[in-house]
Amino acid sequence: MSLVLHYHPLSSFCWKVLIGLYELEVPFEPRTVELGDPRAREAFARLWPTAKIPLLEDTGRGRIVPETSIMLEYVERHYAGGRRLLPEDPEQRLDARLWDRLFDHYVMAPQGRVVMAHFRGDAEAGAAERAGMRNAYPMIEARLAECQAAGRQWIAGDDFSLADCAAAPALFYTTVMAPPGGEFPLVEAYLRRLMARPSVMRAVDGARPVFHMFPFHDELPEEYRPA
Repeated sequence: MSLVLHYHPLSSFCWKVLIGLYELEVPFEPRTVELGDPRAREAFARLWPTAKIPLLEDTGRGRIVPETSIMLEYVERHYAGGRRLLPEDPEQRLDARLWDRLFDHYVMAPQGRVVMAHFRGDAEAGAAERAGMRNAYPMIEARLAECQAAGRQWIAGDDFSLADCAAAPALFYTTVMAPPGGEFPLVEAYLRRLMARPSVMRAVDGARPVFHMFPFHDELPEEYRPA
C-alpha cells in the first residue's frame, strides 16, 4: 500500500481527506500523529516542515503531498480509476473548488481558533469566533436555495464532490459550536444528507473513541457524546 495518511481522527481537515479517500475507494494506511508529543512532532516535521495534519505520503512515488484539496486532487488523478470528486463540467468544477475553499476558510478554520481560545481560557475570543462562524450560515443557505431550485442535493453540482467532503466536517463541528438554531433549515437538511453518506459516517465512526478529547464534547449531539 503506497499511500499513507498522517492524521488525527478528531481533526475536521483530516475528516475531509478521509471522506474523499472513502468516496474514491482508494486504499491507504492511516497513521495517527500526536502533535502534543514533542518527539512525534519532530519526526513528523521531518516529513513536512509545517508539521500540519493531514499530510499524504505516497511511498510508491516518493512524494509528499500537503494541503487537503491538493491531496484529494492528487489521489483522483493517480489512483481513483476514473472516480471523481472534481466534476467534469467546467462550471461545476469551479463551483466545487470555490465552495471547498469557502468551507475551509470561513467555517473550518474558525473552529480551530475557538478550540485554541478555549485552551487559552480566552472566553471573549472564543465567543467572537463562534459568532463569526454563524456568519457563514446565510451564505450557505442562499447557495443551497439555488441548488434546491435547480433540483440538486449537493452544493457544487449533480454529484457529491470535493466541496461536500469539506462541508461535512465543517458543518458537523460548526453546528456544535455555533448552532444554527432553526434559522437555516436548508443548512440543517444538507447536514443531515451529509451525515447519511457512508463515507462521512466512516470518518465519524473513526472519531467516536476519541470524542472525549474534543473540548466541547458535552455539546455534541447525544448520539456522539462519550459515555
